[in-house]
Amino acid sequence: MRFCQLDQITLLEPGKRIQATRYLSGKEDYLRDHFPRFAVMPGVMMLESLFQASALLVRATDEYRHGVVLMRAAKNVKFADFVQPGQTLSITSEIFKQNGDSYILKALGTKGDSVAVNARLVVECIPDSDTSPVDQYSSRYMKQLTEQLQQAAMA
Repeated sequence: MRFCQLDQITLLEPGKRIQATRYLSGKEDYLRDHFPRFAVMPGVMMLESLFQASALLVRATDEYRHGVVLMRAAKNVKFADFVQPGQTLSITSEIFKQNGDSYILKALGTKGDSVAVNARLVVECIPDSDTSPVDQYSSRYMKQLTEQLQQAAMA
């Protein structure tokens, strides 16, 4: 994950749910253009935060066996509030349904008591080869990232 949109994982229950946060510092490169006089986190970045948390939940549920986890669909996406520099997007994602390597998750991003974004995400794990060095590296990297984000919450 080159552009991690999560700062910490505050709760991870494999097979059930994840809670994470994303603090918008104001130093993010994309804020220069979005928008110059009214900086807000782009909706696509809020959605990416929901997906990244959901993908980490799915990976933990599958014990990091898959090198690739894709978002197949984002359904019923609703943007309800802005996230501005100095504010934190709190993310919760819960597994709603699982069918083989596909998952449907309910994801929610809040800012304080206000809902900023919510969606139903369809996520799919791509079966990999146990011998593929790329998939092995990706699985190890994502497990390490999850551990780092959990440790960040404890600090």
